[in-house]
Amino acid sequence: MHRIYTTSVASVYAYYVTKVEKKSRTVAELHEAITWLTGYDEQEIQRHLAEETTFQDFFEQATLNPKSSEITGTICGVKIQELTDPLMRQIRYLDKLVDEIAKGRPMAKVLRS
Repeated sequence: MHRIYTTSVASVYAYYVTKVEKKSRTVAELHEAITWLTGYDEQEIQRHLAEETTFQDFFEQATLNPKSSEITGTICGVKIQELTDPLMRQIRYLDKLVDEIAKGRPMAKVLRS
């Protein structure tokens, strides 16, 4: 089991916020992407952060967007579409969405609209 699975989403969330805000994007855009990917609304996102839910539990309880499989590319030198572990793939989906927001990609493209 990879260490990230038992890491709390809240402990990584601060890095996500810093990354998007550094590039003049907003927390609202970050939450829009999280909602799109997981189906969680604002209250559920806040609950998971407050309860320090692990990535494993966070994604087990999520209803993944059917279009999430359209998220492709490389994260940390690994192609997302080549990951065989479903949980690692889901975590990397979230990482990729954060990267795309930080790179200034329009939200319509980030959310595969």
